Amino acid sequence: MIAAGVTGETALAAALLIPLVGAALILLCGSRPNLRETMGIATAALLLAVVALLVQDVLAGARPRLVVVDMLPNLPLAFAAEPLGATFALVASGLWLVTAVYSIGYMRAHHEGHQTRFYAFFAVSLAAAMGVAFAGNVMTLFVFYEALTLSTYPLVTHHGTPEAKRAGRVYFGILIGTSIGLQLPAIAAIYMLAGTLDFTAGGILAGKAGPEATAILFALFIFGIAKAALMPFHRWLPAAMVAPTPVSALLHAVAVVKAGVFAVLKVTVYVFGVDLLRTTPGTGWLIYVAGFTILAASTVALFQDNLKRRLAYSTISQLSYVVIGAAVLNSLSLQGASLQIATHAVAKITLFFAAGAILVAAHKTRVSELDGIGRRMPWTMGAFAVASLSMIGLPPTGGFVAKWYLLQGAVATEQAVVLAVLVASTLLNAAYFLPIVYAAFFRPLPAGSPEHGEAPLASVGALTLTAGLSVFLFFRPDLPLVLAQAFVASGMP
Repeated sequence: MIAAGVTGETALAAALLIPLVGAALILLCGSRPNLRETMGIATAALLLAVVALLVQDVLAGARPRLVVVDMLPNLPLAFAAEPLGATFALVASGLWLVTAVYSIGYMRAHHEGHQTRFYAFFAVSLAAAMGVAFAGNVMTLFVFYEALTLSTYPLVTHHGTPEAKRAGRVYFGILIGTSIGLQLPAIAAIYMLAGTLDFTAGGILAGKAGPEATAILFALFIFGIAKAALMPFHRWLPAAMVAPTPVSALLHAVAVVKAGVFAVLKVTVYVFGVDLLRTTPGTGWLIYVAGFTILAASTVALFQDNLKRRLAYSTISQLSYVVIGAAVLNSLSLQGASLQIATHAVAKITLFFAAGAILVAAHKTRVSELDGIGRRMPWTMGAFAVASLSMIGLPPTGGFVAKWYLLQGAVATEQAVVLAVLVASTLLNAAYFLPIVYAAFFRPLPAGSPEHGEAPLASVGALTLTAGLSVFLFFRPDLPLVLAQAFVASGMP
């Protein structure tokens, strides 16, 4: 029992249905913007409340499960709450509420068209994200993974320009192509080998597949989950930056990309199993692919003058922290990977919020245009500075906590390559973030710069809140850390 009169199964159903009902209400209120936006905020707040109840239940040791329908023998469309899913759901629902507030200031100030459609698809996307977070087996995860791609496509192509349409084709082509061409065959093969696709402590493949088959299936899964943005299947993410900033902020700093690395973690721990992967030749390559992605994407980010593209390549790099944490196959590294989902989301959404605020208030999109902007937008650039410290992994921010656990995992397993990657990427992160902060506060404004102040209060308030959360997660990482520890404990037999 989660609360008086509410069962875990009811809460799971509510988490899936609330965003869909909210989308319908947003469409019905489309001609009345104030009411439409109120519906969006109310829906986000209600979803967060339900997810908080589920998190409380998971922390108490419960694992509520909801079976909807049997798709095949021993293969239902099923949902379950467990620690890693609770982390993802809490991050996505919590930051949706903040983004709903931010979007009011951004969408109105930027005079974006088709706002009703935008808010409605946003809500549908969160329903898909909840389906991913609470998927009870691999097939349910796949169904909602695909639903997330389909529901975010209209958001990526929102502007309807030739550039947006080209970006949409790249986005759709890579994500659908890899999931159907690589991930789906692996799912079918595992179902035939194991007779089940349920997420199970210790995995479901031990004793069911030989070393060669295990290695091949693992590779198909990892590259078939292109939302994790491992190279070479990463191009969809920078292409999607043509979308409005709220889309970039939540869906491409939180929901879509986190669905990818979340799926990698779930499959690694609950399908293949840590023990099986440790003893199977031909699976250790993931450390090197993730390490290359971290360093290569950071290097590319260093040379991007467009602010959102720099942030996009930073995201590609930071996502692979989660993947490399999974690949190390150590309890500390897995905890660090789980923490990275939360700490990166809070910091990266702040950076995208700041980029959108700069666009709205100063009409600037390039790093080279930001000299002195901190004097006119101190709240925005102060929040940007805090989030940059978290990306680098420096105290007093949550990014330090996640990186510390990843480093401990690498030391415990004597993974010199992982240590070198983490140190090198820290230096690269500093190299492409700190010059922006320095230029904003310590360089003079260019002569003749037009007068402007901060972006609308709704936007500035949202980015200030998320920057504050980054600092809070340094001093009080209790909730994500307890969930991370419970995830590791439940994933290992």
